[in-house]
Amino acid sequence: MPRYGAERLSGIRCISTQLKLEPPSEPILTAMAIQRLDTLVTLALSGGGFERRGGGATGYVKATYLAHLLPHPETAWTVSPPLSLDVLVNQDFLRLVEGLEEEFRREYVARQVDRDQDQVLIVGLMTDKETPQQFQDGLMELARLVETAGGEVLQTLQQRRPRPHPQTVVGEGKVQEIALTAQTIGATLVVFDRDLSPAQVRNLEGQIGTRVVDRTEVILDIFAQRARSGAGKLQVELAQLEYRLPRLAGRGQAMSRLGGGIGTRGPGETKLETERRAIQRRISRLQQEVNQLQAHRARLRQRRQHQEVPSVAVVGYTNAGKSTLLNVLTNAEVYTADQLFATLDPTTRRLMIPDALTQEPRSILLTDTVGFIHELPPSLVDAFRATLEEVTEADALLHVVDLSHPAWKNQIQSVMTILAEMPIAPGPLLLAFNKIDQVEGDRLAHAQEEYPQAVFISASDRLGLETLRLRLGQLVHYAMSS
Repeated sequence: MPRYGAERLSGIRCISTQLKLEPPSEPILTAMAIQRLDTLVTLALSGGGFERRGGGATGYVKATYLAHLLPHPETAWTVSPPLSLDVLVNQDFLRLVEGLEEEFRREYVARQVDRDQDQVLIVGLMTDKETPQQFQDGLMELARLVETAGGEVLQTLQQRRPRPHPQTVVGEGKVQEIALTAQTIGATLVVFDRDLSPAQVRNLEGQIGTRVVDRTEVILDIFAQRARSGAGKLQVELAQLEYRLPRLAGRGQAMSRLGGGIGTRGPGETKLETERRAIQRRISRLQQEVNQLQAHRARLRQRRQHQEVPSVAVVGYTNAGKSTLLNVLTNAEVYTADQLFATLDPTTRRLMIPDALTQEPRSILLTDTVGFIHELPPSLVDAFRATLEEVTEADALLHVVDLSHPAWKNQIQSVMTILAEMPIAPGPLLLAFNKIDQVEGDRLAHAQEEYPQAVFISASDRLGLETLRLRLGQLVHYAMSS
């Protein structure tokens, strides 16, 4: 009976034969590692030989190779030099395997100490649609997302293909490499840098033997952790159900239920269909509640508009410093952290700024919104439409950019793309480059030259905030008079 477990070998010893006098090939050794064989013995055959007069045979085997796994992450296996058959048969295999398993147990226990978080292997696929820099920026962002979700990134594997493989995203050889690497480093989760179809997830999990998720699922997990208000939790649940619904298929016989008696003959209704209908009903109820939430927020906005208080929505890429800026400007107490999606729920605070004409203090409403991200999952855009309406209904936008981020230009483009896809065109926009205390002079000068109308600030060091207030006054004046 084969044994299973990260600290055990399978209990199976394999003998293979070949004609060439060379060690077993890497695909064979990879298969040994994936199946966790106790040992692999390869016999290099001579093609001839003879029987001894007293019994037995000789000359049929030129040499032998003995391979087995190693309990060290640096090297997955070891292969002996060519051995004679006499040396091989005198090998104490039981002692060898018991010694290896004892080392694997020690290594396994050492890995489990203080590891209550997912140990993650990231897999990235670079296609012809993206540049090498965009690909590397995406992998760095995915690693931040995994860490924000509470995982620990152990290693990243990459492959370049013209397009994703329809069944497994990456090629067959890379799938084997992923399986071997996950086993060697002790990964408990494999995260791909793109959306996976339900069939791809099933195929990958079947071949890798480890749980597989995509980028969208990581983002949904972060949102589920971050949501604090009832509205936020409502929207997160809606997004998760919309993501889960198409992934119910493919559970096989476990999801079928045949009925019996009058009116239930025939194929009947499967558990899969029952669960799908239950989820669809829940989605309908949640969408009604989100619509009510939209209506409630619309009434609040109308009340503010009757008071003639201009509103400015703070938008920007996730972790650009929007919440920190809101806290500094308005003495709000919005949760902030050097994490992606540190805050989800929109927060509105009153801010006093100088009037563009009279310089007298006037009041505006500043609203912190959920952070944007490259290729925001469609289910999140739909579920958070009530939150994103704060953007479309605001009189003007303050677009905060993290100038210290290597991909700040791409982040600006991602935010502008999402804004352009809004059902209602947002109001005028002021660009504010944040974290200037963390950038070199050349980058700052380049940004000032490329965006001369922007404001340059450091929310954490309170640099440039007076200039920002003045420019907000001008922005609001322009928005209200146009």
